[in-house]
Amino acid sequence: MAVLENLEPQKVFRFFEEISQIPRGTFDTKRVSDYCVSFAKERDLEVIQDEANNVIIRKPGTDGYESCEPVILQGHLDMVCEKTADSSHDFKTDGLELYVKDGYLRAKDTTLGSDNGIAVAMAMAVLDSKDIPHPPIEALFTVDEEDGMGGAHAVDLSVLKGRKLINLDSEEEGILITGCAGGIQYETILPVTKEKKSGSLITVRIHGLLGGHSGAEIHKQRGNSNKMAGRFLYRAAKETALNLVSINGGTKDNVITLDTTVEILAAEGQESAVLEAAKEMEKIWIDEFMGEEPGLKVDASSAAVSDCEVFDCASTERVISYLMLCPNGLQEFSRKLEGVVETSLNLGILESREDSVRLVFQIRSSVETRKHQLKEQLEMCAKVTGGEGRINAEYPAWQYNPDSELRQIMVDTYKELYNEEPVVSAIHAGLECGLFLGKRPDLDCVSIGPNLKDVHSVNEALDLESTKRSWEYLTAVLKNCK
Repeated sequence: MAVLENLEPQKVFRFFEEISQIPRGTFDTKRVSDYCVSFAKERDLEVIQDEANNVIIRKPGTDGYESCEPVILQGHLDMVCEKTADSSHDFKTDGLELYVKDGYLRAKDTTLGSDNGIAVAMAMAVLDSKDIPHPPIEALFTVDEEDGMGGAHAVDLSVLKGRKLINLDSEEEGILITGCAGGIQYETILPVTKEKKSGSLITVRIHGLLGGHSGAEIHKQRGNSNKMAGRFLYRAAKETALNLVSINGGTKDNVITLDTTVEILAAEGQESAVLEAAKEMEKIWIDEFMGEEPGLKVDASSAAVSDCEVFDCASTERVISYLMLCPNGLQEFSRKLEGVVETSLNLGILESREDSVRLVFQIRSSVETRKHQLKEQLEMCAKVTGGEGRINAEYPAWQYNPDSELRQIMVDTYKELYNEEPVVSAIHAGLECGLFLGKRPDLDCVSIGPNLKDVHSVNEALDLESTKRSWEYLTAVLKNCK
């Protein structure tokens, strides 16, 4: 414990620091899953590890709670792996470099993994405790939530004896989440034909944007550098003939893309028109964002090249047309819950390949028909530009349960502690509860969590005082589940 040993609650931060030293990006969760198994065995707790690396740990109820109905504490083991452009961090081998500043926990030059490491740490602190009154606990740690919710798809919930499930994957204290959007990961492939040309190779990089979680922050209307790249290309192509050489931005569909690089070949002597278009677009975007993207930069440089492999004219036009036509960002607000986003999508990945360009979107909506309307819009965008689209993954929305016993316990507990009503709401980000309810309709789910900022980005931060209060609230809820 080099960094967090003096923070309260000590056990929560102890376990958070331990898992932060284990690489645990999505699809790389075997090591952290094995850590959870070892944790359980060291404490003589019953543990199940399935083939997908999901882990279930059981702990008996404390004195007076032995015969109570079990409570399920749930979080996911994987984290989004993003880093600054100049970071040498290797998410496959390196632990996170944690530090505390201004009341927040952060990681140097990388995402923090508080989404959802803080859930795992809190559940472990309950499992390790000797002095917290609680019913029997079933801690469910899923994997690969951040890309398709693979762990939730794979887990066998029939082995769970409990019905009340507290999901610890929310990001705002004082709000009880009782519903969430469903989602689709949608992929488009645009075919590309290449040829050889000579001229001026121009590299344009759009970067310095805030980025963030494509569910939790989509209503903030932050810049998406992939969509911005399409707008720049459209403007530059109006000024002079050009061919795309490559276009790449983003690595996660659920992260608002903050850095995209475009390579263009222009005829020799015409590079000034493209460079000027880059300058003009930077000025336009700075004016449009009105100070809300303070780090925005558009860098451009050029060099003469010969025999450069480029997209032919039709392929270049295909990519530019698709980027201009495809929807992105906030689409609809809820008509029932004021201020809650109903429908959105995010172009998170834009990738040049040998004979194609790949684009991956995360579609979200709490209304199933709206979700599929956006999917159909992307199908049409692909069709009219000569591409192909497909669904890679889909998960259902979590519908509000008006008869939730757990919600009432948690509302009453909040009022006992703070003498005020908590907010009961839904979230636009996807939570695994929708998938769980599809397998076990009898589950009674509520999601809570401490204040997190800028998750899925290198600015991710965990509010320390909020974490302390959220821990006190969770233990009080468990006490009241007798």
